[in-house]
Amino acid sequence: MAATRSGAGARRGRLLLALGVAMLATMLVVTVFGPQIAPHSAIAFSPDSLAGPSAEHWLGTDSIGRDVLSRLIIGGRTTLLITFVAVSLAVAAGLVLGLTSGYVGGLTDEIIMRALDVVFAFPVFLLAIAVVAALGPTVPNLILTIAIVYTPTMARVVRGPVLSVKRWDHVEAARSVGVGEFTIAIRHVLPMVISPILVQTSLTLANTIFTVTALSFLGIGPPPPDPNWGGMLSEARQFMELAPLTVIGPAAAIVFATLTFIVLANGLREWLDVGNR
Repeated sequence: MAATRSGAGARRGRLLLALGVAMLATMLVVTVFGPQIAPHSAIAFSPDSLAGPSAEHWLGTDSIGRDVLSRLIIGGRTTLLITFVAVSLAVAAGLVLGLTSGYVGGLTDEIIMRALDVVFAFPVFLLAIAVVAALGPTVPNLILTIAIVYTPTMARVVRGPVLSVKRWDHVEAARSVGVGEFTIAIRHVLPMVISPILVQTSLTLANTIFTVTALSFLGIGPPPPDPNWGGMLSEARQFMELAPLTVIGPAAAIVFATLTFIVLANGLREWLDVGNR
């Protein structure tokens, strides 16, 4: 019975992982090759404002005649760029802080974790609003802000397994034959905590999509004229009855991107849990 459940879990994990990878590949292809795929310029104006779908404008036009589909495709580049770079920085910082805190322990652990607790005590979105408002709504500042607010979560995810792994027999054996502490931490401890890092990274990407688009919706995202999904929603909300596709398009893109990373996280969790049994 246990073997049957394990086999079913492995199949479900592989299916979810394959689906998540396919969704991610689709999203990346569309955004990376956006300028070649987009039928029009994302910032070109036309007199035909709030037009419905047509052969020329598949999703219609916005309030000043810009092609919605083109802005949706190009806007994904900005949103995903901020998301991937910010989460990469948060993962890197979280790895360093979590590994150092958990492996060294003692006073170092206390100092690092109490400093991160200060950041962790604030709601993520409110802290992001405060930091962006103070620094200014530019792409580098948004990336820095997202990295700051998600670093404590990543550090905690890394620290927990490290506290356990550093006492395992193979780590003690490496230490007993004179292997340096830095080498032990990188070569013997870090690989053992990769699984929770991968899952948490996928979940953080999903959360970051919402954070970035919400900040843009509030007007503290990347400045115009470059489009982004949150900014498109904010601009289109007052015209949603006249041109619903101007809202449906970016909303669907946000949901698809978020769902992609959630499916990836669930697939990784199922697959890695079965593999570690």
